Amino acid sequence: MQHRPTSTLLVALLLTACGAPEATQEFRACDQPASFVAPNPAYPWTPNAIHLVSEQLAPGVFAILDADAAKHGPAGIPLATSGGFVIGDDGVLMVESMINRQLFCQAIDLVRAETDKPIRYVVNTSSHGDHNFGNSFLPADVEVVQHEQTADYIAAHFDEDLAFMAANFGADQGLDEIEPVAAHIRVPDSGWSVDLGGLTVEARHHGFAQTPGDLFVHVPARKVVWTGNAFIAEQPAIPWLLAGNGVAAEATLTSVRDSLPADTIVVPGHGRPLTPAAMSFGIDYLRAMIAGVEAAVADGLDVDATVAAVTLEDFQGYALWGWIHQQVNVPTTYTELNQ
Repeated sequence: MQHRPTSTLLVALLLTACGAPEATQEFRACDQPASFVAPNPAYPWTPNAIHLVSEQLAPGVFAILDADAAKHGPAGIPLATSGGFVIGDDGVLMVESMINRQLFCQAIDLVRAETDKPIRYVVNTSSHGDHNFGNSFLPADVEVVQHEQTADYIAAHFDEDLAFMAANFGADQGLDEIEPVAAHIRVPDSGWSVDLGGLTVEARHHGFAQTPGDLFVHVPARKVVWTGNAFIAEQPAIPWLLAGNGVAAEATLTSVRDSLPADTIVVPGHGRPLTPAAMSFGIDYLRAMIAGVEAAVADGLDVDATVAAVTLEDFQGYALWGWIHQQVNVPTTYTELNQ
């Protein structure tokens, strides 16, 4: 029996009718294998020492987190950035792109372990480089989503943030190849949402939480939310008021916590998935810290005496307490309340 060759046009028509698979999305930045280093004790955490893992939270919804999160989080040891991804029928949305090439590529590998659907969007929850520097390695068909204030801040302060990240996480951690990437989708205060195909993801702005442009990423149908650094990690970690505004941060965190169903899965900026109740430690810390600074200001104490007076023993235990509480949170709050 003689077989006639099938025409190219006929093959194309048959593939179209049957739903031909999309071309594989290329992440050329990830062609090289990872090269892990030993943690450097001079850094809160060392990017190229981190191993990331994924955890399924609900159908189609995954967290990406530091492999040591369950052990280090309760001990108050700082952890790498947490993110995640949501898989719909039409594509994938990622939350955060990480600080450098190696962590970005680990996150991509974790997505690819679950699906070959194309990554359509990456949402950055804040302007901090450990949440968005990986945008440098995205292919052109992925859209970056940021709050408009975050996008503006990055455009104006990229070099400043890059220097901060290099100073605190290591100039030897691949940060020399990071370049600014403009947001494709600028989220207003009213928020943004996308249907990924059977699953909707929302980026909500609740006001100042740690930065002016914080986004909380919700998957309402699955009761999952990413908070970014607004809620940084579980007890005994405390909020980082790098931009000050402790009073506004407390109000926003309280509002977000109280708005979530008790069984919501909350992925913090640097830790393992928790519940809304876990946000209470940081909120209570902010209330106690603000009250202590208010009392010190009323007593006429200067900033150094205020730091010495506001000890808050019940909230200690975080490895970065001396830096975050004594050098950042109390002094910025003192300045704001003493104006």
